[in-house]
Amino acid sequence: MERLWLNSYPPGVAAEVDVHAFGSLIDVLDESVRLYARRTAFICMGKSMAYAELDRLSRNFAGYLQHDLGLQKGARVVLMMPNILQYPVCLFGALRAGCIVVNCNPLYTASELAHQVADSGAETIVILENFAHVLEAAIAQTSIKHVLVTQLGDMLGLGRGAVVNFVVKRIKKMVLPWRLPGAVPLSAALRGAADRADKTSHCGQAVKLFPGDIAFLQYTGGTTGISKGAMLTHRNLVANVLQTTAWIRPYLGNEPQVVITALPLYHVFALTANCLTFVALGAANVLIANPRNIDGFIKTLEKYPFTAMTGVNTLFNALLNHPKFAGLDFSHLKIALGGGMAVQKSVAARWQATTKVALIEAYGLTETSPAVSINPLNLAEFNGAIGLPLPSTDIAIRDDAGIDLPLGEAGELCVRGPQVMAGYWNRPDETQKVIMPDGFLRTGDMATVDEKGFIRIVDRKKDVIVVSGFKAFPNEIEDVIAMHPSVLEVAVIGVPSERSGEAVKAFVVKRDPSLTAEMLIAHCRQFLAAYKVPHQVEFRGELPKTNVGKILRRALKA
Repeated sequence: MERLWLNSYPPGVAAEVDVHAFGSLIDVLDESVRLYARRTAFICMGKSMAYAELDRLSRNFAGYLQHDLGLQKGARVVLMMPNILQYPVCLFGALRAGCIVVNCNPLYTASELAHQVADSGAETIVILENFAHVLEAAIAQTSIKHVLVTQLGDMLGLGRGAVVNFVVKRIKKMVLPWRLPGAVPLSAALRGAADRADKTSHCGQAVKLFPGDIAFLQYTGGTTGISKGAMLTHRNLVANVLQTTAWIRPYLGNEPQVVITALPLYHVFALTANCLTFVALGAANVLIANPRNIDGFIKTLEKYPFTAMTGVNTLFNALLNHPKFAGLDFSHLKIALGGGMAVQKSVAARWQATTKVALIEAYGLTETSPAVSINPLNLAEFNGAIGLPLPSTDIAIRDDAGIDLPLGEAGELCVRGPQVMAGYWNRPDETQKVIMPDGFLRTGDMATVDEKGFIRIVDRKKDVIVVSGFKAFPNEIEDVIAMHPSVLEVAVIGVPSERSGEAVKAFVVKRDPSLTAEMLIAHCRQFLAAYKVPHQVEFRGELPKTNVGKILRRALKA
């Protein structure tokens, strides 16, 4: 498709980015440390970490991985933590050591965790103690040899950290008993590495990183055969950082920014949009460890003159529904960026009326590192589009045969650019299904493009259910429900939800008449993360099928 969207680009945004400007993500970090050493990089629970400190701690962690664990370039390191200071330290430390980061959702059940870790072949994991009992149940099914455990308050300073750890463990009882022989406290590992660095003047051997080296295995979904690890290279992530900074820097200028990071950093949206992009801009990331605690979230927002915020529709909606949100100071806010799921027009309108800043929608997916398109940041109001393709990005609207469709017609959105993944980890067959011979990636989303280049999503080609920005796959949920001995048949669809955008609904034919919805939901909670558990169960005498016996989900949706 002709790049007709370039005529709609905001002032100061070039058509291309120089993907060779940095050889790796560590080069990006090193440049930020050089330019912004004394600036605050991350803030969590009132504790600040400067860029210089992030540099020092990440080097110490890299040294520990190399010297103490003997990890070589390409080793996979699993990170299973919420938004706490330990995450960026371990993230950049693992990348410094030449390792591949495998982000893991802390909400995973043991079976989900076991699948992802085993599929990645990781032998090392850093995990928050709150979830150590899950790892204990899963570890026998994996190749994990090295376990590093951290507590919530470990990087908050001696006094505050001790109090937080005591409250979490003894008062709130948020840490269940666990036993992982040989597990090492992350704090002890970092202290040992720091002592060695003081004595030897180095933390580890410098690893030469190349643009084509894999930086992340970012998993796309659930368990069993569905979940796939997208191989995101340093080139992919560097390109996406350059693309997004090229888009927002002309609008923000060079003043220090404060970005609110409520979406989990293990999710590709926050990973790139907040952690990597705003690190490149020398911004301060305010990490929200538990965004579900809206009262605590609001109190954090009261403390900082935030200039940018990213989130999903449900998060913005939850904030708007809090009685104290409207009373916050929005005078510094310049960017409110929605992604991960569709932004609802009603939420965008309420947001702008409250904050006087438009809620801007963007679009991306795991396989594109993730950003594909963003709306101009100077939009007067919400426009219902997912924006314009980013610099150095090509798109096409194609039919099922891969043929380009005329402008304005709905078809599958396909993307080509330096941010498109290298493929799926150990899944060449799946890679071939989505990456076409000319390099375009099939997104699975149906879209249209107008004469100004704005993209609009009209429907999802697949049956994926998006719950608060997280993807739940019907096949996976159906497999779990079908495991129940009282179930004869099952089909799962997504239904609209004011709270989470979509919710999971199961249609079930009973084998045993005594089966109840409560029994099924309790069964699902044993095997599925909370966002995948059905919120509704409807029992039917039969399910609609094709003439060959395939259950018709679209008939259930209708």
